[in-house]
Amino acid sequence: MGDKDYQICDAAALESVIGEPMDIARQKVTTQTNDAMKAYIAASPLAMVSTIDENGRVDVSPKGDPAGFVQVDGNGDLLIPERPGNRLTFGFHNILRNREIGLLFLAPHQRETLRIKGTATLHRDPDVLDSMSVNGRPALLYTRVEVQECFFHCGKALIRSNLWQPDHWPEKTGSIVSVYRLIGKEARNAEEERKAEAALERTYTDELY
Repeated sequence: MGDKDYQICDAAALESVIGEPMDIARQKVTTQTNDAMKAYIAASPLAMVSTIDENGRVDVSPKGDPAGFVQVDGNGDLLIPERPGNRLTFGFHNILRNREIGLLFLAPHQRETLRIKGTATLHRDPDVLDSMSVNGRPALLYTRVEVQECFFHCGKALIRSNLWQPDHWPEKTGSIVSVYRLIGKEARNAEEERKAEAALERTYTDELY
């Protein structure tokens, strides 16, 4: 028998393995951020942003800045600043075609995460961009997210992963990415790997903002 013989193909088969969600789990899903969620966003320096491309495939991109970098305006919309990057802008092109967006916020020492679904638009109001300045440099643009669904996700995944437990981390090593040169080819020797890692470090020190 192969893997397909054990494939789960419908909701009934899934529930036979996982079980039905408890009422308390269903009730935690809301359509607006509450005070606890706003406090979590203010404490979060990192969010994973998912968008959908023209073929229906999902892209996920990390967004990070000092804690509280995502603003919550008076309407409850989220404003996510954009900084200099690789300029591929897959996610932004996706938003121009399909406004659906998903967010996963993480905060240090918090075992729970915050999940948000909504619709997104791109903006460049200069006053808002200035309010998002870091090191004297305003944001390039910002993504406005109209929240449609939000809830806290329990902390079991982070507990199992020991993400916030340094004593469980492996010893620090060089960048895994540095084994590939910046042009996308594998480094042929240790010298090329060293140069690739040095080039990466320059972008991290000179091109953050």
